[in-house]
Amino acid sequence: METRPTITGQSIPTFPLHSTSEKAIPLLGFGTAEFPFGASIDTLKQTILEAIKLGYRHFDTAAVYQTEQPLGEAISNAIRLGLIKSRNELYHFQALVQQSVLPAVKQTLENLKLEYLDLYLIHWPVSLKPGKWEFPFKKEDLGPVDLKSEWEAMEECQALGLTKSLGVSNLSCKKLQTILSTAKIPPAVNQVEMNPLWQQKKLRKFCEEKGILIEAYSPQAAKGTARATNRVMECEVPKEIAQAKGKSLAQV
Repeated sequence: METRPTITGQSIPTFPLHSTSEKAIPLLGFGTAEFPFGASIDTLKQTILEAIKLGYRHFDTAAVYQTEQPLGEAISNAIRLGLIKSRNELYHFQALVQQSVLPAVKQTLENLKLEYLDLYLIHWPVSLKPGKWEFPFKKEDLGPVDLKSEWEAMEECQALGLTKSLGVSNLSCKKLQTILSTAKIPPAVNQVEMNPLWQQKKLRKFCEEKGILIEAYSPQAAKGTARATNRVMECEVPKEIAQAKGKSLAQV
C-alpha cells in the first residue's frame, strides 16, 4: 500500500486496482454531490480548491450531480495556482447514469476538460431517458438496463483510452455475477452505501472473493441516501472510539 499527499498531517493510503498498474486509488475521496443537486454550484469551485490544498486527490462526480464543469474549472485553477503540477496528480472517477455510454463519457471529458478518467462507473442498475432530469427521478424516466451490453460498451471506453479502470455502483452480488459472466474486463470497484450500521457483509465477502474493491459512500448515513438516519451519529460505539482517539465523531 502506497501513500499520497497528506490531510492535516496524516498520510492518505492508496490501493492498486487489478485493472491498471498506472495509478493506485487514494482510499479517502472527496464527493461533489450534495442534496439537493446543484444547490451551491457557485461555491463548489472554491470548496474543491480548498480540498486540494488540504491534500485531497480523489474526486467523485457525475453528470446528474451538476458538478462536472465546476470540478473541471477548479482543476484548471489548481494547476494555474501551482497547487498541483498537472491533472495526473489527481484521481477522478465518474458515475454513468444513462445507457448511451460512449457519448456520455465524451461529454463528461469535455465538461471536465480532461483527456481521460481514472475510473468510470455504472451508477445504478437502471437507465434514464436521455435529456434533462429532475431529482428525485420520475418513475416514467426510469427503465431497465441490459448490464451485459452496458458493460461491453464500458469496456470499449477503456479500449479507446477514455478511462483507465472500470467499475460499478449500487450493484448486488447477483447483478455483479451477471456482468462477470461475460466480462472481458471485470469491475475493479463497486461503490455502495455503507456505514457502521449497514455493513454490507455479504456483498463485501463476495467482492473480496472476486478481487473487486468495495468503496463506501455516505458513511454517516447522509441525508438523501436510501438509509438516511441519525442513528449512526448517535451510536455509542463510534462515540467511545472518538473520545479514546481524540477525534470527532464524523472523523471516526
